[in-house]
Amino acid sequence: MTHPHEFPRPDRDRSAAWLPLDGRWEFRPDETAEASGPDDLPSGPWAESIVVPFAWETPASGVGRTWLETAWYRTTVTVPAAWAGQQAFLCFGAVHHEALVWVNGVPVGRHTGGYTPFELGLGDVAAPGERAEIVVRVHAPADKREIPHGKQRSIPRDDYDGVSFTPTSGIWQPVWLERRPATHVEAVELRGDSLTGIDVTVTATGPAAAGAVVTLHTESVVAQLTCDATGVARGRLALDAPRLWSPADPHLYRVDVTLRTAGGVDTLAAHTGLRRVGSDGTRLTLNGEPLYVRGVLDQGYWPGTGLTAPDVEALRADLRLAAAAGYNLVRKHLKFEDPRWLHEADRAGMLVWAEPASTSRFTDAACAAFEDQLAAMVCRDGNHPSIVVWGLYNEEWGLDWDIPGDERKREAVRRAYDLLAALDRTRPIVDNSGWTHVRTDLVDWHHYDEDPVSWARTVAALAAGERADFPVRLGPDHVEHKAIYASDAVPRSGVPFLNSEYGGGFTSLERGWHLRWQTQELRRHDRIAGYVYTELADVEHESAGLLAADRSAKDLGGFDPAIVNAVTTLVFDVEPLAAGTDLAPGDAEFEVPVRVSHHGPGSLHTTVRAAWAPAGAPRPGADTKPDLESAPLTAEPFALSEPVLLRTALPDGWRTGRLWCWTDGDDAAGFLDVGYVEPAR
Repeated sequence: MTHPHEFPRPDRDRSAAWLPLDGRWEFRPDETAEASGPDDLPSGPWAESIVVPFAWETPASGVGRTWLETAWYRTTVTVPAAWAGQQAFLCFGAVHHEALVWVNGVPVGRHTGGYTPFELGLGDVAAPGERAEIVVRVHAPADKREIPHGKQRSIPRDDYDGVSFTPTSGIWQPVWLERRPATHVEAVELRGDSLTGIDVTVTATGPAAAGAVVTLHTESVVAQLTCDATGVARGRLALDAPRLWSPADPHLYRVDVTLRTAGGVDTLAAHTGLRRVGSDGTRLTLNGEPLYVRGVLDQGYWPGTGLTAPDVEALRADLRLAAAAGYNLVRKHLKFEDPRWLHEADRAGMLVWAEPASTSRFTDAACAAFEDQLAAMVCRDGNHPSIVVWGLYNEEWGLDWDIPGDERKREAVRRAYDLLAALDRTRPIVDNSGWTHVRTDLVDWHHYDEDPVSWARTVAALAAGERADFPVRLGPDHVEHKAIYASDAVPRSGVPFLNSEYGGGFTSLERGWHLRWQTQELRRHDRIAGYVYTELADVEHESAGLLAADRSAKDLGGFDPAIVNAVTTLVFDVEPLAAGTDLAPGDAEFEVPVRVSHHGPGSLHTTVRAAWAPAGAPRPGADTKPDLESAPLTAEPFALSEPVLLRTALPDGWRTGRLWCWTDGDDAAGFLDVGYVEPAR
C-alpha cells in the first residue's frame, strides 16, 4: 500500500498540511448502475471493502472483479481541528473513468478522465474537527473505445486487444486531503530552458486572487510578484551562477512559493531544472550538446497491482533497473505515471518520453476525449526537466489505423500537435509515434522482425533514405507496409530520426540475442538519433521484457544489456546466424571487422582486444590477458569508427566458444558466440 507519510505530489509539495486517505474503504458493486446518489444506497455498513488506491480488478484491492462497470466507495475521516480558518480540499491522483463525489451527503463535484488528477474544495460541508463521510461513485465502461484507456482491454475486443491487458477501474492513484486558504495557488509553471534562470507563472484562485502577492524563493534568489486581474503572476528568478540539469548532473532547483492575501497565506514548493532540449538537424541536443537516446519502453504494470505500483519503492526500483541496463531514457507508454516516479527521474537524471493514454476508435467524441488530456498533462508534468519528449498518438490508435487514407485523421493529428505546441514548446513533440507522421518534431518508427539480417537491411535502407516505409505484421498472415510520412510536406531531412520500438525473440536467450544484434545495427548508422527497446518488464501474456513481470532477472545467455547500451560499445560487421551461434567457421581462422560506436564527449584513441571464453561465459574481468589485439583506431563522438580486423580461430579442441572483445581502456565491450560446423564429406 502507498506509504502513508510520503506526499503524493512532490511536484506540488504541500506536505506541511495534508492527510492521506489511502487504505481500506467500504465498497459496493452496482451491477445495474441504478443508484444515482448516496440516498439510493442501503443504510448501515456495506458488506464489502476495497484497499485504495488499487483498481478493483487487482488482487491487491481485495476485490478482484473484472468487467464490473459501476461501483461505490465510502470512507469517513475527521478533518484536523488545526485546519480551523482554512479550507479542506479532497485530492485524487487518478480515477478511471468517471467519478461523482459526495461529502456528508452533499455533491461536491465530478470528474471524467481516467488518467488525470482532480481536486474538490469541501467548503462548509466538512468543518475542521468534524467527521466527514466521503462517497464516490465510479463508472468505468467496459467499452472503452471512445475514451482514453491506453493498454487496458476493452469490450468489444475489436481494437488492439492482442496487446492489451487487464483493465484498471476505480480509484487507482492516491487520495488525500490538503489544507489551503480560500485564496490559494492553483498552478505553478516553471521553465528553465533559458539556462540562465527560471521563468515562473503562478495562477491563483479564490475570492482575493486579483492583486494577491506572490513571493518566490530558490537558493539565495528572491522575487516578488503581484497577480493580475485574472489571478496570474509571471516573473523570473535570474540565477548568477546557473547549474544546468543533465543526466550527469541532475541538479534540481526547489522553488518555494508563498501567496499572501488578507484572507491568509498559502505555501507550497515546486521543483525544476535548467535544461534545454533541441536539435541540430538530425541530432537531438541537451543544453546544446548532442544527445543520443538509449531508451527502453516501460508500460508501468505490476503483477497483483496493475497500473498502480505496489509501493513508492517499486517506482524508484524500476528507474534503477533501467539505468543498470544502460538506458538513459524511459518511454512511459500510454500512461501518466505517478508524479513520484517523475520526481525520482528528475533526481536520478533519467530522461523521460511522456505520452497520454490512447483511445481506439476515430470519432469526434474520441478525439475530444484524447485532446482533453493534453492541458492536464502539461499542467501536472511540465515542470519536470527529465521529460524531454512529449508523445501524442501511438501507431494510429484512435485513428482507425488509416492516416494515409483519410484527411480527417490527418487533421486530427495536426490539431493535437498544435494544441500541445500551444501549451509547451520546451520539448519536441511526436505526433504519431512509430507510424505515419503528419506534423512532428521527431521522425520515429517502430519495427519488429525476427530475422536479424532482414531487420538490419531494413534499418540500413531507412537510415540511408532509400525507403520511406517498412513492413508491419498485424496478424499471422497479414503484413502491411507503413509509410513514415503522410505527405511530401513532412520533412525528410533536418529532423531527428530514431527508432522508438524494436525487439525480437520468444525465449529469454533469443530476447538477449536479438537485443544485442538489433541494437548494434541501430548504432551503426550515424543518421539515427537513438532507439527505444521494447521493453523493460513482461506484462501478463506479453513476454518481451528484459525482466520478468515481478522484475526478477531473466537468463539472457550471459549477456548484460548494459554492454550494448553503454555510451561506447562495439559494432561487429557480421551477419549473425542464430541465437547461440553468431558465426560457425569450423576450425578455420576467420576475420571479424570491429567498429566502435562512441557517444562520449571527446575522441577515443584505442585498440580492440579479445580473449576466448567458454560459451555463455560472462564478461571477463579487467585484468584478463587478451589473446589478440587489433591495430589502433580512433572513434569520434557520434560517428561510427572505421573497422579494425581481428583474426582468430576457435582454440584447439573447442567446438563452441565466446570471443569477448573490449577496448584497451575498457570503454567498450562486446562478444561473438562462435560454433563449429562439421567439414563437408
